[in-house]
Amino acid sequence: MIDPVPEGYMRDGRGALVPIARVKPIDMARNDLVLELFAKARHVSAEARDLKCRAFADIEAFVSLSAEQYEVRIGGKKGNVSLVSYDGRFKVTRQVQPISRVDERIHAAKALIDECILEWSEGSDASLVTLVNQAFQVDKQGNFSVGRLMMLRKANIDHPKWKRAMEAIADSIDTTQTASYVRFYERIGDTDKWRMIPLDIAAA
Repeated sequence: MIDPVPEGYMRDGRGALVPIARVKPIDMARNDLVLELFAKARHVSAEARDLKCRAFADIEAFVSLSAEQYEVRIGGKKGNVSLVSYDGRFKVTRQVQPISRVDERIHAAKALIDECILEWSEGSDASLVTLVNQAFQVDKQGNFSVGRLMMLRKANIDHPKWKRAMEAIADSIDTTQTASYVRFYERIGDTDKWRMIPLDIAAA
């Protein structure tokens, strides 16, 4: 926890207390501007979170209301939904996408594949070796690409150890988590194209 700054002082970037009288006017003006903008950014961020929560709740309520016409109840919040205004100018979409991750069993799969390639030695297909190396590359966060791993399962290889490796890959993939998005679109003139209303300040 940062100690409070005594009256008449400011804390610099190194944590030292500096008397306000010694702070240059341009540094003070810059500091005031940053704090003012940051406070507004926090407010906008909070409003964006509230909008997302309200949008999801309202969309879910409307989906249930629409289903009542057919005397059916719909449970859960899965599935993509698009709602379009009566005049066709505005569209709100709810998108729910699965998040695919791999657990520790992926390392067993890699060990089995390495054993296969070692056993096949010089007879190993160079393109297969390249495919394997690409499949097991990780990003900066150390995560595997599930899509590239699944490409290995398409390889037509009839070998018991390889098949066990493919089973290990399949078992390691976890898709129980989802990411939810709500997006707002406006039709571009009289065309069939839509322009997304940016809620990300960096994309505005």
